[in-house]
Amino acid sequence: MSLGDDQHGYGGTGQTRTRLPDSDPYGGARRPARSSSRSLVTVVGVVVLLIAAIAFANRGGDDSAADGTTTPDAAKPKSAATAPSGVAPVGKGSGGIPSGFAHDQQGAESAAANYAMVLGSDGMFNAARRHEIVQTISDPSAVDQLQAGFDADYSAAFLKKIGLNDDGSARPGTTFVNRTMPAGTKTTSFTTSTATVEVWCNGLFGLASEDSTNPVTSGWFTVTIKLNWSGNDWKVLETSQKTGPTPVAGDNPVSGADEISKAVKEFGGFTYAR
Repeated sequence: MSLGDDQHGYGGTGQTRTRLPDSDPYGGARRPARSSSRSLVTVVGVVVLLIAAIAFANRGGDDSAADGTTTPDAAKPKSAATAPSGVAPVGKGSGGIPSGFAHDQQGAESAAANYAMVLGSDGMFNAARRHEIVQTISDPSAVDQLQAGFDADYSAAFLKKIGLNDDGSARPGTTFVNRTMPAGTKTTSFTTSTATVEVWCNGLFGLASEDSTNPVTSGWFTVTIKLNWSGNDWKVLETSQKTGPTPVAGDNPVSGADEISKAVKEFGGFTYAR
């Protein structure tokens, strides 16, 4: 993942390093498949749980009280829409990157999640888009340092090594995949002017094609983002990363390159992480 593996270390500037493909793109030996009998038990268990849940929902859907009366609509709990940040929707900043995060801990976590997502996007592989991203999310005092670090990471040699053209595009017949999906955030320090937030992420990275030497793989990693309150918004001062926490892989069968490519094109990535 572009934000997904710390095995290659970090630059002296503190920027997040780009993951280089492993020698074994499949990450080593696969977990042996579970026995069919255990899978059958699991399926039966799921069906039983679903039946029980449906029965409970149907039972709870009766508006009649014990005495036969009906509960007025006004007395029923009302569903409420929850804004992405939990406070209020943020604005759409430059290049579609969210901006205007709340000036509190929750706003800092929301900013960190969104910044981790955009820093782990395929846009970072194109120089013009990368510069736009860094200029948009970085604190003015850190822009030059972060920009230089990321430009060094996404060098022409690196792009060639992973099978991309100089502009970060994939060759004809292949689909480049680089997505970061935040799973949660944790604030490790916070003041009204600075914050440090850890973002636990799952990522997809690789080239989907029948002859790809870098097939699409997934990984888990944690991105640490140091933020500064600047210009009425949270801005990035520094980023770093480490591998994990990584859950046990499931037993889902691996999809072919065509299916992965089709999914990437049909399922657009989220534009807001939290």
